[in-house]
Amino acid sequence: MSVDSKVVDLSIEAGRVTSETANGVTTITFSHPKSNSLPGHLLAELAVAVGVAGGDAATSVIVLRSEGTGAFCGGASFAELQEIRDAEGGKRFFMGFANLIIAMIRCPKLIITRVHGKAVGGGVGIIGASDYVIATDAAAIRLSELAIGIGPFIVGPALERKMGMGPFSAMTIDADWRDAHWAERHGLYAEVHHDVPAMDASLAKLVATLTASNPEAMARLKSVFWQNTEDWPALLESRAEMSGTLVLSEYTRKAIGRT
Repeated sequence: MSVDSKVVDLSIEAGRVTSETANGVTTITFSHPKSNSLPGHLLAELAVAVGVAGGDAATSVIVLRSEGTGAFCGGASFAELQEIRDAEGGKRFFMGFANLIIAMIRCPKLIITRVHGKAVGGGVGIIGASDYVIATDAAAIRLSELAIGIGPFIVGPALERKMGMGPFSAMTIDADWRDAHWAERHGLYAEVHHDVPAMDASLAKLVATLTASNPEAMARLKSVFWQNTEDWPALLESRAEMSGTLVLSEYTRKAIGRT
């Protein structure tokens, strides 16, 4: 099989994003030593990588994944949350999640997300902004924001759209873990597999089908999936302002270990 492959390395200190294109599939991978958490620079690099792949004629479908065998995504970087000193800085940090979600839903290519382990907070938001999600039994999810004095305001619209308000509000109020099969029942996961080899076999089969499909039809499907979201840039910016203010509260400072 011939391979038309190109690799773009967007490496940065303390975590990295890589983007590799081969045979019509662009695989975007993020990693961070702290449970694949997402500091601001990784969020920005992910948004750029999604945008580049979306405009690449050689890309038919995007696979989004993280590295390792532990957590899929630990959510926001607590180290950066601890460094926020004012509302402007808080908004700027949370806009990283808003910009990534907007990049994902506006991308004209279908985004298939591979979830091998647990996802928290913003990681659940990435799942919600994906077009199709394949997971393993280990891929439990949790919205932990209320426990640290804020809320899942920015990821909320994508999750509400996928799950409905009932399951989303339940996750928000009772910030305990939900297992992968709960996520599948409520529309976040399209498939749940017993282990990583089974998940990857299904993923390979799906992307092979999609790369042989009509790109125009897939792009139009994507626009249907995310229609009526034209106001989301303004909505998510207002949510980022909300989160950026709340993160400065005494409650949140204590919860994230800030003195």
